[in-house]
Amino acid sequence: MPREFLPGTTPDPRLPAGPSAAAVRAAGTGSGPGSAPAAPAGTDTHCPYCALQCAMTLTPAPGSAEPAVTGRDFPTNRGGLCRKGWTSAALLGHPERLTAPLLRGPDGVHRPIGWTHALDLAAMKLAATRRLHGADAVGVFGGGALTNEKAYQLGKFARLALGTSRIDYNGRFCMSSAAAAGNRAFGVDRGLPFPVEDLDRARTILLLGSNVAETMPPFVQHLQGARAAGGLIVVDPRRTATADFTADGAGLHLQPVPATDLVLLLGLCHIVIHEGLADQEFLDSRTTGRHEVVRSVAQWWPERVQSVTGVPVHLLRETARLLSDGARSGGAYILTGRGVEQHADGTDTATAAINLALLLGLPGSANSGYGTLTGQGNGQGGREHGQKADQLPGYRKITDPAARAHVAKVWGVEPDDIPGPGLPAVELLGELGRSVRSFLIFGANVAVSAPNASKVVAGLRRLDFLVVCDFFMSETAREADLVLPVRQWAEEEGTMTNLEGRVLRRRAAVAAPARTRPELWIMAELARRLQAPSTFSDDPEAVFTELRAASAGGLADYSGIDYALLDSGAGAYWPYPAGSTGTPRLFTDAFAHPGGRAVLVPVSPAAAEPVRDALFAGSTLALVTGRLLEHYQSGAQTRRVPELAGAVPRALLLIHPLAAAARGIVDGGPVTIANARGTVRCTALHSTTVRTDTVFLPFHFPGEESANLLTGDAADPVSGMPEFKASSVAVTAGWAEADLAGAHLAGAGVPS
Repeated sequence: MPREFLPGTTPDPRLPAGPSAAAVRAAGTGSGPGSAPAAPAGTDTHCPYCALQCAMTLTPAPGSAEPAVTGRDFPTNRGGLCRKGWTSAALLGHPERLTAPLLRGPDGVHRPIGWTHALDLAAMKLAATRRLHGADAVGVFGGGALTNEKAYQLGKFARLALGTSRIDYNGRFCMSSAAAAGNRAFGVDRGLPFPVEDLDRARTILLLGSNVAETMPPFVQHLQGARAAGGLIVVDPRRTATADFTADGAGLHLQPVPATDLVLLLGLCHIVIHEGLADQEFLDSRTTGRHEVVRSVAQWWPERVQSVTGVPVHLLRETARLLSDGARSGGAYILTGRGVEQHADGTDTATAAINLALLLGLPGSANSGYGTLTGQGNGQGGREHGQKADQLPGYRKITDPAARAHVAKVWGVEPDDIPGPGLPAVELLGELGRSVRSFLIFGANVAVSAPNASKVVAGLRRLDFLVVCDFFMSETAREADLVLPVRQWAEEEGTMTNLEGRVLRRRAAVAAPARTRPELWIMAELARRLQAPSTFSDDPEAVFTELRAASAGGLADYSGIDYALLDSGAGAYWPYPAGSTGTPRLFTDAFAHPGGRAVLVPVSPAAAEPVRDALFAGSTLALVTGRLLEHYQSGAQTRRVPELAGAVPRALLLIHPLAAAARGIVDGGPVTIANARGTVRCTALHSTTVRTDTVFLPFHFPGEESANLLTGDAADPVSGMPEFKASSVAVTAGWAEADLAGAHLAGAGVPS
């Protein structure tokens, strides 16, 4: 498919068309007879949104505060950008930008104050909480969009300046199940343990639970080899834009009942084993645990799997054979996304996908593999260096005495000065206003993005003191006692780590508003006021140098990477120990477990549970939530871009015409979606892309359109991932006034 015609990169009547690569080349440098004056020099950087981290150049635009965006040739995006990327600079000079610290008054109104007052107040409140209630009464919540430097220093700040173990981040909602599965199977977690370009040569790609055509459109060019070979297989309850790529002989679309992905994968493992498709030589030489897995999948023969998932037997068999054929004749890959991971059994589901890959001999192969698609911009790096509840820099376990000793030496403290493991995100948020009395949030909008959002907002309102660092007045910032205005992606220096484990340079391209401050500076100033041990710098390069030392010898070793290397344009894949050239491809010689073998782990689905929301038993539909092409995460940014907000200004509930007719719901009419946790009111859109037993709602919108008013906070026992993708809802025509409607706005007691 030509680059100019990738979904999301094409000209759109609602959006300004981005320049094509040909147009950029034709523009030249401005030299030559009759040419215009040379254009201002641009700054090479990367998109602020997803983990594909598409390369772009920002160039000052004469007469405008908004720089021009140009897609830059780079292995992940090859010059292409999606709609969000093309419009990313629109936020830099946005009129709603926060430009001064804001303190909430007794009347609930936020008013500007000076930075000295703001930081003195924050330090006083945090110190008082610690003195009165103990260090763990202070909590910290980070984000997968923070640079590596900020994620690293935030973990250090929480543990040393605040002395608390109560830190986690919103990546717990994104990658935690896949990470847990990767760690127990391979001994290490890196989203894609190979360069994304390796996918270009694949004959077969099995993509489970990810709609890349809308979530990261430039990625789809890496699926073209499999499409051409008829080997693209998409597993999704919806007929998504990505599933459409399987049409006309390009592959298969498997459309299972929601939340049955684990059974589907167990069935595929059964077929691979019993049809002689497994790679016996690979299993013998590079794995352990095969016999236990063989026994565990014996009960999931194809006909039984069909009865649970709704996927026909012939499609199950064809999927297994396509994967086996691809592995033996050009390459096969299995890729997972949030759709199969955001469940209370998400770790087991991701493990089943890894077992399938290992049975076929894919991981570590020269032309095949397994990977998971990281979502947030720095979802990979953000979980490597210490803002996760159970980890220290370098992907070290916080309970490991050797890891604690190493990091303590870098920080200049004693190992006992570092607190132990904290609470994963759902549990941490559940303690707001209870054991956690003061809370700091960096780079997250939990009032919209967290599951069971009414419960989370009620917790925010119970706090003694809430500090939120953001560049817009997000729904979470509105709940804060103190809001601190920070800088945006194009106004700061730092590094990001993309979905391949490739470390990239983020560069400042425009001047920041005068009264905004970098998060590193805020942490350093608060640490000084709190008389923290060790040192805290506001210089990104100095922080990265310390990160390198703290990560040395760990699984995610960055010690051989520095800004000079990244500025040279060289690819830098971790692990990158000092003196090495990095590791673009993991597992070529050995896996990260002692002995070098991968581990197949038997998993099984839990016994069938009764309908979770008995209040609506008998009339419920399955709710699937997800992203749209035009929006990102909680929508705090994209809902402020006129072109994106204008294209999709409100939440729309996708419902099959038959399900709608049974409920008297008209196309374009008002609809109420409810369960025991909350009520959402929005507009219905009839669509045959969803199953008759399923509805789809995007999670980018706040207020009464917030999908996470309905999602549950039951969590995976291994990863702590909440169950975003398995909610039961009642759907009715009209905007019903339910008892629970609006409770999230009033902070009333909403059932948990």
